[in-house]
Amino acid sequence: MPRGTNTSVPNEVAVYDLDRTLTDTGSWTHFIAYWLRNEAPWRVILVPLVALGALAYGVRLISRSGIKSWAHRWLIGERVAESRMAAAAACFAETFVAAHAMLGARAALGNDAALGRRLVIASASHSFYVRAIAAKLGVADVVATEAVRRGGWLTSRLAGENCYGAAKRRALEAWLAREGLEGAVVHFTSDHHSDVPCFELALESGGTVLCAHPSAKLAAIAVERDWPTAQWGRIRGSLLERA
Repeated sequence: MPRGTNTSVPNEVAVYDLDRTLTDTGSWTHFIAYWLRNEAPWRVILVPLVALGALAYGVRLISRSGIKSWAHRWLIGERVAESRMAAAAACFAETFVAAHAMLGARAALGNDAALGRRLVIASASHSFYVRAIAAKLGVADVVATEAVRRGGWLTSRLAGENCYGAAKRRALEAWLAREGLEGAVVHFTSDHHSDVPCFELALESGGTVLCAHPSAKLAAIAVERDWPTAQWGRIRGSLLERA
């Protein structure tokens, strides 16, 4: 199993998006379903409130960050003990990775690990469960959307930016700086056109890019810019998840 560890070649970093890149579907809806089924079944009655928030997001009355916090507040809770969330995330990751991680994606991770590249998952999804998924995939490093944590509690508020689009590039650059990897060669793989800033970061670093089962817009960009593409499996739709 691949491991992204600090013993990897220091100037080679392989960064992967998560949802619909390493997995055949989005993870957020699946995590919510797991939480409602196993941790807080009574919160199902609050789904209509989240649907209202989704409608508001659809007509741009609230932001992507706003709908993420809104759904978290009503379906997970305004605050949850970090220990409880960590245990739930580990159980969720066990089944989610077994069912939805694509074999081609696992092979790509393994190839990068064999080349001595440090593995990173960079995702707009919440880090409190992305880290558990990454661990199951043998990846130690994660750049993802963070929630505010206070005194052992995980809250529904976001800590900083939603790790999406240009914000993902900023988060990745900040991570590289913290790790002393500002001059690293970055290789980036994703399925979605929102990650163009990260694709460009990789190319600017002298690295490579791969569009894995690209969205229609990313496929068009790949043709225009002569970026390679790959198909590792059949991608499934995710309720309320666009990227």
